[in-house]
Amino acid sequence: MNNFPWLTIIVVFPISAGSLMLFLPHRGNKVNKWYTICICILELLLTTYAFCYNFKMDDPLIQLSEDYKWINFFDFYWRLGIDGLSIGTILLTGFITTLATLAAFPVTRDSRLFHFLMLAMYSGQIGSFSSRDILLFFIMWELELIPVYLLLSMWGGKKRLYSATKFILYTAGSSIFLLIGVLGISLYGSNEPTLNLELLANQSYPVTLEILFYIGFLIAFAVKSPIIPLHTWLPDTHGEAHYSTCMLLAGILLKMGAYGLVRINMELLPHAHSMFSPWLMVVGTIQIIYAASTSPGQRNLKKRIAYSSVSHMGFIIIGIGSITDPGLNGAILQIISHGFIGAALFFLAGTSYDRIRLVYLDEMGGMAISIPKIFTMFTILSMASLALPGMSGFVAELIVFFGIITSQKYFLISKILIIFVMAIGMILTPIYLLSMSRQMFYGYKLINAKNFSFFDSGPRELFLSISILLPIIGIGIYPDFVLSLASDKVESILSNYFYG
Repeated sequence: MNNFPWLTIIVVFPISAGSLMLFLPHRGNKVNKWYTICICILELLLTTYAFCYNFKMDDPLIQLSEDYKWINFFDFYWRLGIDGLSIGTILLTGFITTLATLAAFPVTRDSRLFHFLMLAMYSGQIGSFSSRDILLFFIMWELELIPVYLLLSMWGGKKRLYSATKFILYTAGSSIFLLIGVLGISLYGSNEPTLNLELLANQSYPVTLEILFYIGFLIAFAVKSPIIPLHTWLPDTHGEAHYSTCMLLAGILLKMGAYGLVRINMELLPHAHSMFSPWLMVVGTIQIIYAASTSPGQRNLKKRIAYSSVSHMGFIIIGIGSITDPGLNGAILQIISHGFIGAALFFLAGTSYDRIRLVYLDEMGGMAISIPKIFTMFTILSMASLALPGMSGFVAELIVFFGIITSQKYFLISKILIIFVMAIGMILTPIYLLSMSRQMFYGYKLINAKNFSFFDSGPRELFLSISILLPIIGIGIYPDFVLSLASDKVESILSNYFYG
């Protein structure tokens, strides 16, 4: 069964099944929705089946690999394969996309196009997580930009065109750096250009060239997983987008940047990474503090949540910069855990917006009385976001802390400083999250308003929130479920640093 092209089917299936949607009736909103949801569920089941039966946990090498010659001219293959690093993110992609299509039920305008774009995005994301060819990685990375741009510019708030343009300028500008890096790395050194990631991992470069490559890739991934100061597209985009698009943005798009940092910057360029890692630590700590202190100043509810996700990405950067076993494991765990938490918060913000049609926090107040279920879920998930023990965020941040403490690379005083600053960030997080829920749900503002009545969440929304909440609590109670996937891969990445 191992010769069966599982990954090709998993990558190609959503976009090809989505293009069949053109033959569905134009008026049939319900048909489109259920068709898309069925495709997503089928894809998730297919992925889970393929991984359960064909993925061996204790093998750090590439598995389920496929190799098809694509373009003879410059050794370009359709190479797919997964290892411990990408299996978690692929399953996260499947899960969040399925829930996001379920969340997109209220979308009625051009619903065929909307759902097709969701499916095209799905293919691009899984393709970039599972590609083992560096040019294929770039192509999938680009494929996934166009649907996001269209989803942003067609469905969303008043300033959606501005935010979509800002998004495409930032991300397309950064992918120029990615393309230059990809071509530079593949053409350097040998007579034959190699695009194969396994071969590239064993290649060594002159120091200056490696630093240049590293900076190029770092800029590309810093825009995607917003690293300060390249994060400014994110609050605008999240503030304007429709909330199912927000779920995909927060849950998966941001994780692609962090995945690229580990997959390319850490694996292919270890010497440059060990030179740049102190700077990554500094930037990560600044980012946690900066985003956590900017967040309370935001009037827009979604922008406030967007800044909280920028703050949480700081932990991933610190974990990647610490170059230790627990640090990197914690970063991978934070990638998965924030994927769930961010998506859930945006979903709840969007459903409450559907009820009251207010964007700004200072106009809200007293919603807890009329929508108690949404209020309960929002409170639980904001607790998860502020790293309450027993939830996944706590475990991930704790392991990242361990990673800094055990790091051999830094002096004691710098470790103490970094941990002190991170702790201040951890104190600021509850401040903005709890003040957000206070402004939304407590008080009397909306109760005294005229024609004040709206429905509480229906079964669909409740099902959605609970199905995101379960993995958060599950990972929080038994984090080894995620850590065991990636631990061998993490060790093999870090072996370059201590012996190389």
